[in-house]
Amino acid sequence: MIVKIFIIFVILAFGWMCFRYFEIKSIYFPIKAIEFIPTELDLSYEDIFFKTKDNILLNGWFVPSQRSRGVLFFFHGNAGNISHRIEFIKIFHDLGLSVFIFDYRGYGKSKGSPDEKGTYLDAQASYDYILSRKDISDKKIIIYGESLGSAVAVDLARKVKADALITFGCFTSTKDMARRIYPFLPLWLGVSIRYDSLSKIKGIRIPKLIIHSRNDEIVPFDMGQRLFEAATEPKEFYIMRGGHNDSILINKDGFLKRVDEFLIKQGI
Repeated sequence: MIVKIFIIFVILAFGWMCFRYFEIKSIYFPIKAIEFIPTELDLSYEDIFFKTKDNILLNGWFVPSQRSRGVLFFFHGNAGNISHRIEFIKIFHDLGLSVFIFDYRGYGKSKGSPDEKGTYLDAQASYDYILSRKDISDKKIIIYGESLGSAVAVDLARKVKADALITFGCFTSTKDMARRIYPFLPLWLGVSIRYDSLSKIKGIRIPKLIIHSRNDEIVPFDMGQRLFEAATEPKEFYIMRGGHNDSILINKDGFLKRVDEFLIKQGI
């Protein structure tokens, strides 16, 4: 009897560990190699290394604008690294914004391995680094996140002083995403990675622009709607067309115009 109980325990423990491994591998898709740099799009930049509170070395780029109207913190999605976002960096730079983008732990040149708590620490470290620089600390601050980066952006925006929050393709929580993508998974085991933006966005008082594509094939459009409904005023909702990864590029002019209008309303 004791042997049977032990075997059952081992099987359950192994299943739990497999579930946790699958959970992590389903969320984070880091790439180490830096494949492009901003100068390829005629953007000057600083290659920066800074540390988190738990002593993880991170890498990022600061892309300054000569007549900067503010600093945009760019929190990228769950795949690739900062080198795969240079087209998006240029879009914001064309709006007269200085851009600070970095790789989460485990991505690009950043050390460590990604996890939820770690990405929050990484975001805070990036904010602290920029504010420590006297040459840029007095600028308007815009927090921007795409996909998974939106969840990181939402978390940071409720903790720090900023002038605006912009999210693109943000999901309500990883548990909600798991229900949609993997309905067969035994969620009774518990989802340890939460990224619960739906509950967090309620406490953010700064102006918010929530952007979502009606045709998003990865993060359902209704999640963007739910986030907007849960958010407190002031808030705006911008509906786009196109896929999760290409809608900004194929609707660049409209995206630029809408973001510019939003920033002007905030005195940025």
